[in-house]
Amino acid sequence: MTRPPLALRGIRVLTLALNLPGPAAVMRLRAMGARCTKLEPLAADGGSADPMSHYRPAAYQTMHQGVRVVGADLKQPADQKKLHALLAQTDVLITSFRPSALKKLGIAPQALKQAYPALIQVSIVGAPGPKAEHPGHDLTYMAECGLVPDLALPASLFADMGGSLLVTEAVLKALLQRKQRSGRGVHVEVALNDAAAYLGLPHSWGLTTPEGAVGGAHAGYRVYACQGGRVAVAALAVETSKTFLAIFLAAWAAVVVAARAASKTFLVTFLGGAQGVDVADAAQ
Repeated sequence: MTRPPLALRGIRVLTLALNLPGPAAVMRLRAMGARCTKLEPLAADGGSADPMSHYRPAAYQTMHQGVRVVGADLKQPADQKKLHALLAQTDVLITSFRPSALKKLGIAPQALKQAYPALIQVSIVGAPGPKAEHPGHDLTYMAECGLVPDLALPASLFADMGGSLLVTEAVLKALLQRKQRSGRGVHVEVALNDAAAYLGLPHSWGLTTPEGAVGGAHAGYRVYACQGGRVAVAALAVETSKTFLAIFLAAWAAVVVAARAASKTFLVTFLGGAQGVDVADAAQ
């Protein structure tokens, strides 16, 4: 069977983004066939200065598989030349710096638009508009959107990973727009708290609150404790609920029968040698 051609084959992506959202997005773009290059700062030992490479090297390696990584200090003129040489051959640029930092480096969106009219720019920020200068993290964005209901930390970095999907979507949309606009590039800003807000919509609608059908109010959609740990039950639809209930009742009946048989055996064994006790009567 012949595989269909990869959607982004021939598309050149340059990323300056560090940590999780940008690299996770590039990982997906790479899987779609894009040719990806990353410029990243170097640590004192000559290795990567991307924080992810230090606190989770395996995650860093996974996200950068197939990505050409080039060390660069964009504050240095020589590496600025390296950057612009790459930009001249790039379709998509992904960044994760605050707007003021991009301006200081001479790569603010408006400046790059003039220098490279066909370039698509995707800027990852914490919050949109003026709040893009404010520092923030995945946890705070999730908390703002009701995704941290108690003291336990969420099982995933929803804002960061949701943001990576929005970046991927932005790239695909921008490529279509460029084709429709006679080759002119666009600039798209992707805010991580927008990603968290999108993922938090079911909670804001009341679906996943304690009173919601998928928040615990429906007995067929809960997590229950069991002998082996926990079991997740998702029998929300009417037909599924009927099937689950039939299976549950059949299993429960089997448990009751087994328990009665075990009790009878116990009574026969325990009382069999007792004086003055009729074993047959005691077992009934």
